[in-house]
Amino acid sequence: MIKRKWSLQEQCQFLKRMGELLTRGYPLSEAIESLLYQMPNKKKLELSQCLADLREGYPFYQVLAKLHFNQHLIGYVYFAEQHGGLAAAFQDGSEMMLKRDRDFEKLKKLFVYPLFLIFITAVLFIFVERIILPRFSSLFISMSLKPNFFTKVVSTFGELLPYLTIGILFLFLLLLCYYFFRFRHFSQIGQKKMLVSLPVIGIFFKLFYTHYFSVQISYLLAGGLSVHEALSLFENNDKQPLYKELGRELKHGLRKGDKLEDILISYPFFERELAHIIRHGQRNGKLDQELFFFSRYCLNLLEERTEKMLKTIQPCLYVFIGFLIVSMYLAVLLPMFHLLEGF
Repeated sequence: MIKRKWSLQEQCQFLKRMGELLTRGYPLSEAIESLLYQMPNKKKLELSQCLADLREGYPFYQVLAKLHFNQHLIGYVYFAEQHGGLAAAFQDGSEMMLKRDRDFEKLKKLFVYPLFLIFITAVLFIFVERIILPRFSSLFISMSLKPNFFTKVVSTFGELLPYLTIGILFLFLLLLCYYFFRFRHFSQIGQKKMLVSLPVIGIFFKLFYTHYFSVQISYLLAGGLSVHEALSLFENNDKQPLYKELGRELKHGLRKGDKLEDILISYPFFERELAHIIRHGQRNGKLDQELFFFSRYCLNLLEERTEKMLKTIQPCLYVFIGFLIVSMYLAVLLPMFHLLEGF
C-alpha cells in the first residue's frame, strides 16, 4: 500500500492539524476526512485506507503503524487513545518531534558544510604536500635553509593523515561489528543504559527518555488511571519495546513492595530528579501536574543543550579548517619570500 514513506515533517504536520480539528470538536474520522482534501493524491489513497481501517475497528495507532509513522509519534497516539486526551497529545507529540527534526536539520547543516570544506581542503592539502612542498624542500636543502614552522605543520599532518584515515575506518568497522554481533542482542533497557553512558551525547538521550516517560505518565494519570494501570498500558505497548520492557519491570518492582521513585533511580537513562518529582507529587496529590511540568523542563533543557553544543562545535571545526588552509598557504609563500630575498 505504501510506496513512499511519509517524511517526519509530514507526519508531524498531519498530527498537528488533527489535534487542532479535534480541539474544535471534530470526531477522529471526520478530522481525517477534512484533511483528506488537503493532501496530494498518493496521500489521499493512504488516508482513505486509514478511514476504512478505523471503521473496521482498528485503533488509530495501528493505522499509523501501517503508514510507517515514527515510533515515538505512534507511542503518543497509543497512550492518547488510552487516556482520551487525543487533541493535546497529538499537538504535543507533533511539536516535540518537529523540534527534534529541526535540531537534527541543524546538526546536518553543521556537519555537511564543514565536511565539504574538509574534503576540498584535503584535496588541496594532498596537492601541496605531495607535489609543491617536496620541490621547495629540496630547494631549501640545496640552499642550506631550515624549513619554516608551517612547512613542518603540513609535513607532519601529511604523515599522520593516512594513519588517521585508517584509524577512523577501523573504528567505524569495529563499532559496526559490535552493533551487529553484540549490541542489538542486548535487552532494550541494557541498550539504553549503554547509550546514556556515552560521553557528550549520553545526556541528550537521558533527557529525551525522561521527557517522554514523564509526559506519557502525566497524561495517563490526568486521565484518571492509577500508576499500576498506566504501567500496564506501557507493558502492552508492542510498538515501543523499551517502554514495554520498562512497564513490565516497574510493575514487578511495585509488586515486591518497592516504591516507584526508588525503582526509577536504578535506571541511569532517567534523570535523578525524576524520582524526587514523583515523591513530591505523591505528597501533594498533584503527581500528574508535577510530571507534566518536569517533562516540559526536560524538553527545554534538551533544546538549550543542543543549541550550546552547536555553538561550540561549529567554531572549533572552522578554526581547525582555517588553520590548515593558512598553514598550506604560508608553507608555500614563505619559501618564495626567502627566494626573493636571496635575489
